[in-house]
Amino acid sequence: MKIYTYKNCSTCRKAVAHLKKAGEEFEEIPIRDIPPTVEELKRMLKALDGDVKALFNRSGQDYRALKLKDQLPQMSEAQALKLLASNGNLVRRPFAFIGRHGVVGYDPKTWDDALK
Repeated sequence: MKIYTYKNCSTCRKAVAHLKKAGEEFEEIPIRDIPPTVEELKRMLKALDGDVKALFNRSGQDYRALKLKDQLPQMSEAQALKLLASNGNLVRRPFAFIGRHGVVGYDPKTWDDALK
């Protein structure tokens, strides 16, 4: 299991605590240093029913600084994935692959369902 996190993100810390409490083994990857690859982003995109916008950390400073709210609707999927793969700050976190499930953000029920 892989989970991409940011050490100062309280939501990421909750997700990691959830996995530890469940007794799960996982690889924690610092998302700012090592963003998900384009292939991982494509895999997650399938889990999110093709909603590219759901992959973005829309409350982040980088998202606002790049004015992605206005630019994202005009971007192709390939452009959006390339941008995400080049800047981990733009990726919604935590970003995890739990078995065959892909999850972004932290909702305890969603994580429990993915762990089943």
